[in-house]
Amino acid sequence: MTITDLASIEALERQNPNPFEHLTSTYQMIADGAAFNPNNTALSFIISADAYANPATWTYTEWLQDITRAANCFRRLGIGRRDVIAYILPNLPETHLCIWGGETAGIVFAVNSLLEGDSIRQLLENAKTQWIVTLAPTPNPEIWNRVEEALSLWSNASTKPKGVVAVDPMRHLPGNAQGSARHERTAGLPETIAGLPVLDFHQELTKDSGDALAFEQPQAQDIASYFCTGGTTGLPKIAQHTHRNETANVLQLAAMAPKLMQPGKTLFTCLPLFHVNAQIGTGLAVFASGAHSLLAPPAGYRTPGLMENFWAICAHHKVASFSGVPTAFAGLLQASTQGHDLSSLMYAICGAAPMPVELLNKFEATTGMKVLEGYGLTESTAVASLCPGDGQQRVGSIGIRLPWEQLKTAILDDNGAYVRDAETDEIGVIILKGPNKFAGYLDDAQNKGAWVAIPSDSDSWLNTGDLGRIDADGYIWLTGRKKELIIRGGHNIDPKVIEEGLAAHPAVAMSAAVGRPDKHAGEVPVAYVQVSEGAAVCAEELLTDLTARLSERAAIPKEVIIIDALPLTAVGKTFKPALVMREIEYVVRNEATQLGIDLNAVVVEQDNKLGIVAHITLPSDQHQKLEKALALYTFKMVLHSA
Repeated sequence: MTITDLASIEALERQNPNPFEHLTSTYQMIADGAAFNPNNTALSFIISADAYANPATWTYTEWLQDITRAANCFRRLGIGRRDVIAYILPNLPETHLCIWGGETAGIVFAVNSLLEGDSIRQLLENAKTQWIVTLAPTPNPEIWNRVEEALSLWSNASTKPKGVVAVDPMRHLPGNAQGSARHERTAGLPETIAGLPVLDFHQELTKDSGDALAFEQPQAQDIASYFCTGGTTGLPKIAQHTHRNETANVLQLAAMAPKLMQPGKTLFTCLPLFHVNAQIGTGLAVFASGAHSLLAPPAGYRTPGLMENFWAICAHHKVASFSGVPTAFAGLLQASTQGHDLSSLMYAICGAAPMPVELLNKFEATTGMKVLEGYGLTESTAVASLCPGDGQQRVGSIGIRLPWEQLKTAILDDNGAYVRDAETDEIGVIILKGPNKFAGYLDDAQNKGAWVAIPSDSDSWLNTGDLGRIDADGYIWLTGRKKELIIRGGHNIDPKVIEEGLAAHPAVAMSAAVGRPDKHAGEVPVAYVQVSEGAAVCAEELLTDLTARLSERAAIPKEVIIIDALPLTAVGKTFKPALVMREIEYVVRNEATQLGIDLNAVVVEQDNKLGIVAHITLPSDQHQKLEKALALYTFKMVLHSA
C-alpha cells in the first residue's frame, strides 16, 4: 500500500495491525534481505573520494557470511547475550560487521570516535564494556591514542575490558585482499595496549565459520545496542535498543518509502555510523530490503574531495537516495551537477536539524530531487516522523507519524505530568509510543521524566522534550526544544557542558549557553555570563579558560557575553527563551546592518501557534532584500512596513 497521507497510514494499520511478530532479530532481518537475490551487491565501500569507480564490494552471500563469521568470532571471544562490545571506528565495512555481528552475539555500544580519551573511558566503564573494536594505529594514530588514554585512565583495573580488536583500513586499498581473505596479522600492530591484548580483526575472523551461527539467535526483546543520547558533546546518557525496536523502525521506514527500500536501489551513506540515522536508515533498512548500500570514505561528508566528487559518485553508482544535515546540503550546492546523469536520484532525506526553506527549495530546483524532512531521536530508535515519499510535502514540517506508532502533542505540567491532549495546531510536548519506543536508559535513575503516564492507558509514552503542533491533516511542526540542546551542523551539544566549564572560573556567578541562529551550521553556541559581585574579568579571558576545559571543539562558544543579570523565571531558574530571542534579534540586526538597511523595530516574541517569531518593521522597499538574507535561517519571521 502506498503511503500518501495520515489516512493511508491508518488504512495500512487496519489491514496489517501487527507486522512485527515474525521478526526476532536484526540478524534474521538481514538474512531475509539477502534471500531476495544472494548474488546482488549488498555493500560497496569507497576508500577515497577519487577512487569511487573501484570500490570494495560484497555480494549478499559474502556479506551475510562475514556478518555470521563476526558473530561467531565475538561469541568465541566470550561475548554472551548481555555482554557489551564497544566500537570506536570511522565509517568502514568492518564497522557494519561489528554492529550486526555484535548485535547477534551480544550488545553493541556505539561510541563517538571524536570524543576525548577520558570521556570515552567514562562511557566504556558505565557500559561495562568487555571488548573494544577500534582503528589500528596506522596510518593515523589519532583514534588509537584516544582509546589508549581511555584505558590508561580506567578507574578500576578489575573491570577493564578483556582486550582490543584492531581494524586495518589499508586492506581496502585497490589490489589488497578484502573481507576475510587475509590471514596475516597487520604489520606493526602492537601486541598490547595499556596492558591489554590486541587482536587483529580480520585474522580473528578467519578462525570462525560464516556458514551458520554457532549459537541461538537473539529474541525480539533482547537488548541489541547502546547509543549515546542527550548530546554528542559531554557525557551523554546511554539509551538501550531492543531487536524489536530496530527491526520495527526499519519496517516503519520501508512503509513510508517503499519505492526506495527494494532490491536494485542504491543508498549512499555519508553520515557517521555511530549515529542511529546512518546505522538504521542507510544500514539495516537497506540490508533488510535487499538493496545496495554505498559507503562513503571513513570521514563521510568531511572526506577531502567528497563534495567536489559527490554528483559524479551519484551518477556512476546510480544512487537513489542519501541522508544529510542542512550544512551538508548547503555544501553540495557548491558542487556543479552539470555533465552528470542524476536521473536515478529519488529522495534526499534531511534530519538532525531544521532545514531553511530557501535552502530546501534551491536544492530541489538544482538537483531535481525531492527532499523528505523527518524527525527522530535515539529514544524513538531512529525515526519518528517523515514526509511520505509519495505524499504532499509541506515545507517546514517534519512530516507525519510513522505507521504502527502513536504520536501526539500534549500539555504537561511543570513536573512533566500529563494534563490533557493538545488541540489541533496548539503547541504542546511531542509524546509517542509504539514498537520503536526505546527500552529506557542504562542508568535507571535517568529514566525519571522520560515517560508520560496517561490515565486509562496502561502503556507509557515517551516524552521527547520537543515542542510542536500538529495540523488538521496530521503534519507535525516543531516549534522549540524543551531539552535545550544546541544543534551545530547536526552535532548535538549539551549546554551543561559549556555552563559547567564556565562555572569552574572563580569570577563566574551564573551562566547560560544557548544557540545563536547561523546560516551555515543551523546554530552555534554562545554563552551568557553573570559575573560574581566584585569580580573583574573580560569575555576574552572567560572564553580562553573555557576553551582549555572543553574536550569537544564543536562545544566552544562563538562568543561569551557578559550580562548584568541572567533572566529568571518566577521560581528563580534561568529563562533561556529570553536569551534565544535576544540572539534572534542580534542576527536580524546584524544582517540588516551588512545590507545597509535601517530597521525601525525588531520584536521577538512567543507565538501560541508558531513558537518564537521575529516581527521586523522596515521600509517596504527593503522587504525583499532582507527576506532573502534571512531565508537561510530557520527561525520564523514576519515583516511589517514602516
